[in-house]
Formats: sequence, C-alpha cells, structure tokens
Amino acid sequence: MPKSPKKVPAKKKVERRKTKHESILGKHPTGKNFGSFTASTDSVTAKSIAHRALLLPDDKVDDAVQELRIALIEHHASPEMIARDNRKITSLKRLGYTLDDANVQRFPTHSDTQKGNLTEVFLAEYISASSGADLPVYRLRHNPNVEQSMKGDDVLAFDFRGRRPRIIIGEAKFRGVPSKTAVEEIIMGLNSSYHGGLPASLQFVADRLYESGQNGLADQIESCALHMANGNLDLNYAGILLSNKNSANPINAHADSNIRELVMISLAMSNPNELVTACFEGIEEEAHGNP
Repeated sequence: MPKSPKKVPAKKKVERRKTKHESILGKHPTGKNFGSFTASTDSVTAKSIAHRALLLPDDKVDDAVQELRIALIEHHASPEMIARDNRKITSLKRLGYTLDDANVQRFPTHSDTQKGNLTEVFLAEYISASSGADLPVYRLRHNPNVEQSMKGDDVLAFDFRGRRPRIIIGEAKFRGVPSKTAVEEIIMGLNSSYHGGLPASLQFVADRLYESGQNGLADQIESCALHMANGNLDLNYAGILLSNKNSANPINAHADSNIRELVMISLAMSNPNELVTACFEGIEEEAHGNP
C-alpha cells in the first residue's frame, strides 16, 4: 500500500518586532495626517538612543504653515474663547474702537515664545497623529501670560486603548542653530520627569477636564496614579529639536540617557526662523475672523 505523502508543516508567520520608534511614536504619518508634510528616517544614535529624523523640504513649507496655523489656533484658543472675544470686539467697534483696543490677545508676539510654542504644538500634534494617543487638554489655552512660556510638561498625551494605560511625555526645544547644549537640555528635562515618576502636569490636566465637565476622562487620568503604584502604567518619553538642516547631527552625536522608553526627534528645515514668522504673522486676525 503506497505511503501517504508527508505533510509539510505550514510556515509560521513571523511578526516583525516593532522598533523603539514605532512602539513609542508609531509609524510616520501619511496622507492627510498632521506631519505628513515631512520626510522621515528612523535610526539609532551613537549612544543607542532611538532617533526619528524629520525633514521639511522647501517645497512643503507652505503646506506645513497651513497645517501649523490651524494647530496653533486650536492650541491657543477654544471656539468658545474666540466667540467671547468677538462679542467684545463687536461691542467696542460700535463705539469706534479697533481690535487692538479690545485687548483680546491670544497669541504671543515675542519671538522666543513663538518659537517655543510652535515647537511644542508640532510635537504634540505629531505624537497624536503618529501614535494615536489623545491630547485631552490644550495647555496653552490656560497660559495666564501669552508672552511667556508656560511651566510644566510640554506635552502629555494619553493612550487608554491597550491593556495598560500609557502616557507619552514630551520635551520641545527650538534653536536657530542646533547644538550639543540644546540636546542636553532636552534630555535633562526628560530625565527630570523620569526620575520624578508620575508627570508633574497630570493633576493640571485632570483639573481642567473636571472644570469642563469631562468627569469620566478626568477620573481615568487621575487613576494613572493608582496604575503607577500598582506597576500597571507605561511611561514613554519623546524629545524634539526643531532647527536648521543640521538638527539631526547633535542628537546623533550627543543624545544619551538611561531612559529605556525614549525616542528623540529632530525636525530640520532650511530656515526655521522664517517658518515661525510665517506661522504667526496675522494669526490673531485670522483666528478672530471679521467680527
């Protein structure tokens, strides 16, 4: 009796292990997602830190400005804030006053603050677009002095989709010319947050949500303290240096940290100062429309 042919075992599908870049940030956004106006390259630095290098090509600057202006308005002022401002502007206009007389400034005019806010907003929106994490509170809306940088974590993004809650803590720096010092300042800020344990701005986020009536989400965020005590909370860290076309170099050479769940991002372009000017020029009038 002829022998039955031997069954060849089916090849097991081997899943590719995610890189540190992907496990923290996810894949680089594509299509109409925020940040897709940049090109992306993932690598590892000289001291084994995950590094995602982003490049803003000259022919994509207009696209970047368009997306960034929308994000800047959203981060600095809610529709309700703009509506209140517009009612005030309309009333004063009837009396012969101008927009300046209404004193409804929502956006910084100081160059250094504009640079810092732009970099922070880019990092927040990029993390959200690439990782799918949420930004439950736009903290710049709560800045008591729009001309000064705001204290606290630059970015806190939350991901409650998995078995374990996850928080991504972000640190952002703008430099016209990149340097070792700038990289060290980013790492120092992230190391400080890492050694502090629970993010310093966590309660700030929860309080703002309670104030706006989003009690369920606020409870979820407050519960992160308990999850951390139980060893059931993942903390990830992301730092960004926005600078000229050499922004990746000092990160590759000098980024060094004992934080395991850390990724550094460089955002490079021909003229970062011109990008800031283009993003903020006339933004106050654009946000308030023509009340």
